[in-house]
Amino acid sequence: GAALTQEHPGVITGRVFDAASQKPIEYANVILFNQSDSAMVTGATSHEDGRFKITALAPGNYYVNIQFIGYKTHRLGNVAITPAKAEINLGKILLEQTTLNMETVEVQGEALGMTYHLDKKVINVSRQATALSGTAVDVLESVPSVTVDLEGNVSLRGSGNFTVLIDGRPSVLDPSEALQQIPAGAIENIEIVTNPSAKYDPQGASGIINVVLKKERREGRSGIANLNAGTGDKYGGDFLYDYKNHSYQATLGLDYNQRLFSGDDREQNETRREGSVSFFESAGASRRKNIALGLRGEFKLKLSRKDFLSAGGRYGQRDSRREEDLNYAEWSGAESARQHYTSNNDRLRTRDFFALNLSYQHHFAPKGHELSAELFFSSRQGDETTTNGLLTSEAMQVSGRRSTEGGPSREVRTKLDYTLALGKKAKFEAGFHSEIERDEENTGLAEYDAVAGDYLVLPQFSNRTRYDEDTHAIYAIYANELGKLGFQGGLRAEYTGRTIVFTGSTGLTGTGSTGLPGTGSTELTGTGATQPFTIGRWDYFPTLHFSHQFAVGQQAMASYTRRIDRPGGGDLEPFQTWIDAYNVHVGNPDLLPEYIDSYELGYQTHLGRSLISLESYYRKTHNRIEEIRSVYADNITLHSEANIGKDHALGAELALNVDLHKKWNLNLTGNLYQYRITGALFGESFARASFNWNTRMSNAVKFSKALQFQLDGIYNSPSVSSQGRREGYFTANAAVKLEIIDKLLSATLQVRDLFDSAKREAISQGADFYNYRYSTREAPVVMLNLKYNFNNYKAERERRQSGEEREDEEDN
Repeated sequence: GAALTQEHPGVITGRVFDAASQKPIEYANVILFNQSDSAMVTGATSHEDGRFKITALAPGNYYVNIQFIGYKTHRLGNVAITPAKAEINLGKILLEQTTLNMETVEVQGEALGMTYHLDKKVINVSRQATALSGTAVDVLESVPSVTVDLEGNVSLRGSGNFTVLIDGRPSVLDPSEALQQIPAGAIENIEIVTNPSAKYDPQGASGIINVVLKKERREGRSGIANLNAGTGDKYGGDFLYDYKNHSYQATLGLDYNQRLFSGDDREQNETRREGSVSFFESAGASRRKNIALGLRGEFKLKLSRKDFLSAGGRYGQRDSRREEDLNYAEWSGAESARQHYTSNNDRLRTRDFFALNLSYQHHFAPKGHELSAELFFSSRQGDETTTNGLLTSEAMQVSGRRSTEGGPSREVRTKLDYTLALGKKAKFEAGFHSEIERDEENTGLAEYDAVAGDYLVLPQFSNRTRYDEDTHAIYAIYANELGKLGFQGGLRAEYTGRTIVFTGSTGLTGTGSTGLPGTGSTELTGTGATQPFTIGRWDYFPTLHFSHQFAVGQQAMASYTRRIDRPGGGDLEPFQTWIDAYNVHVGNPDLLPEYIDSYELGYQTHLGRSLISLESYYRKTHNRIEEIRSVYADNITLHSEANIGKDHALGAELALNVDLHKKWNLNLTGNLYQYRITGALFGESFARASFNWNTRMSNAVKFSKALQFQLDGIYNSPSVSSQGRREGYFTANAAVKLEIIDKLLSATLQVRDLFDSAKREAISQGADFYNYRYSTREAPVVMLNLKYNFNNYKAERERRQSGEEREDEEDN
């Protein structure tokens, strides 16, 4: 053994795992005490792989406590450091979820609803009882930095521009659509990474949301089935089957969801054009129906102790329909001249997609030296039809338009990642990522002909867009530790080559051009000429991360990343899409990408079983893209996108998780930030600012081993944009969960928007228009979810590992 000198101090090492899932536990507190007087000596925190190391120990007799919030404290006694035995490996330490004895009834605790790590937040979906019958969107609504509108669109720290990954792979659908597609019952957890390292795609202003789907981690056959139904034509279900042995694992999942949401909408609009003023008011009912079908499969093969192969695929269909029956009153000047109409609006979006992936991983000797490669292919067919018609009070249709959009999208991604451990603390990573995307979209416009009694296609407005984009990136990262200070620096270089070819007419009969502020040199003249837009650009994305452990359970982090948000195809296409009879959208092909500088500073501390987390952030966006409104014609508003300037968000997130009683857990989170936006619109400078805040409170009460109750409250404050303001709102959700057959069958009854308070109210205005909108949704919504675990998926089975399995764990 090593002698105990200053050059060779005593060392204690080990690894911490969850006893049920066999997954490593990061940030577990490992505390060393003197055996004689129980005085605390020192401690350490486990790393991502569960490993910990306590150094510089004098000879003596000790005991070790290993603890993490939501788990029982694990104690190891009789740990002796001697000159003959200076280095001690405590091996694999298994932490069990908290168990409390209450009046002879044993109640098993569950992991926290949300865990705060230095580089991410992890939402444990099993603890979100109020969202169990919903989708990933309903789960995310409990996160303080996330807001969700009535359409289910998600914003992260005030931005809807983020990247969605599913099991670490890109989603085929747009971010909000992808989150609406995935049922909560199929999700293990959701990771939110707001400042990712250079290894990850920098696309998305506010970061990455990674949805981790459920998979069994022990050998044998197992499965989960969820069925749910609710008020107002809402039902669905999901099923997961898993088989695993020492050589391979096969997973198959299926899900289906149908959700119908009804509501009411009111609108007031005023436009000023060429000396005249026009007004309209509308009120009526709306219906939004989403149908989602998903199928996934994965096969993992262990080729050897060092080589692993994985192949998988996903297939899905998604239909989203919004219908509106609105009564309009339209006038100019005196109210006595009002004309009354009924507007029927119908928008149908369909998505049919699949994705395939193949990955390989090889582990070299020594530990921490590995190479991985992945090939990812996805294909999507998307179609959208928007139909609107105006009818007189006698139910006679007088006008209408039908816009169509559709076409295929295909993408191929390749990744090659290399990791090399440099000693015990340092690490070097490097890789090459490539993305090749080919999209095509055809748009058309038809107008209602009263004589024919049908919509007639206007050939002059038939357009085609071809979108080719290649992005190739290389990155390098170096990480090390100096005492209790950890640091990581990285650089990612990306080359983007893009060609967009538009064939057709803009159809801008009202203005002849978008009239938007100068974002490029092209003016859309309405001609039918083919217009190619080509770029070839290098971008560089540095990242810096620091962490420091002050004492056991007290950690701080700081980071900086540079990110990019590229405009989507719909933002770029200079063609008409009629939203309804009074609103038309035209894209802007001269849009520049947004560049984002993101800074974060965080601190966490554990006080017994309580957690306090504080995270401050500052985000500055260059070339800010916003939807801009202007007057297209009398009472008709033109919507388009423009680079309007810069925005700044300075704020802080605070989280407190505490057990108020052995049966009552309280999770309180809040997000406060100052938002400021500056720039120029239509030749005039502007500056707008608002102080925004939101808070989430979750109460979880366990009445018995089988019965628990959860009540959540959510408030979002008012906020501003370049042309308007959105008012704040409050909502509350409740759920009761009953274990009918222990660990096999459970039922959850949930009520969303308990007090019918989730209203949406917004004002948008400019020099020549004013618009006010007020919307409500169906509430309260009652859902019942039944969950059945086949072969006890949760893990009552205890299987002994073979000697080879134990060797693999040590190697990895």
